Amino acid sequence: MSSSIRERIRSIQDSLPSSVKLIAVSKKVSVAAMREAYAAGIRDFGESRIQEAVGKIEELQDLSGINWHFIGHLQSNKAKKALTYFQWLHSVDSLKLAQRLNLLAQDLGTSPFICLQVKILPDPDKSGWTIPQLLDDLVELNLCKSLQIQGLMTIPPLGLDSSEVGQVFNRTRELAEEIDKRNLSDIKIKQLSMGMSGDYQLAIQSGATMIRLGTILFGKRDL
Repeated sequence: MSSSIRERIRSIQDSLPSSVKLIAVSKKVSVAAMREAYAAGIRDFGESRIQEAVGKIEELQDLSGINWHFIGHLQSNKAKKALTYFQWLHSVDSLKLAQRLNLLAQDLGTSPFICLQVKILPDPDKSGWTIPQLLDDLVELNLCKSLQIQGLMTIPPLGLDSSEVGQVFNRTRELAEEIDKRNLSDIKIKQLSMGMSGDYQLAIQSGATMIRLGTILFGKRDL
């Protein structure tokens, strides 16, 4: 299995544009498999459960240059721990959470990179801003000076065909462009975190700068 992980990673890395960062989603992946991914060149790992992630991060402290990305739903009571262990938070999904993170980041003396999670289409299974909600909250988000708000993150609803998925990704890119036109002092949306194992190629076509791949790298896991 370990050689397969290396082969999968290198095959995908070789096909990616230089503008796209590959984040290896390592939820339910063993530390040994993560070390294999590191040996194949992975430096960005995505985790979605705080407790599981903390154990792995501590076990892998001997590996230099890793960027840790939190990509799961972030509960407010886990916010401090997320700020302590992760450089990137992709799933900031409300103004209330952003403001709490901002206050905690001030206290901790940290300045995390943030993606704002948006729901382009209605989806009861996902959290995040609708487009109107996010546009309404931008002025308040711009006051969160301890957060480096640099991107949008989206996950299309299940059951869409490829054309519909592409439309979600395109609309996310257009939303990023709309936000940048507002010339907010501390919000510069240069990153688009979108695309997973089944749709990452569509995401890249639509301008993704970060793709979050798990199954295609590590095989199926019991999630």
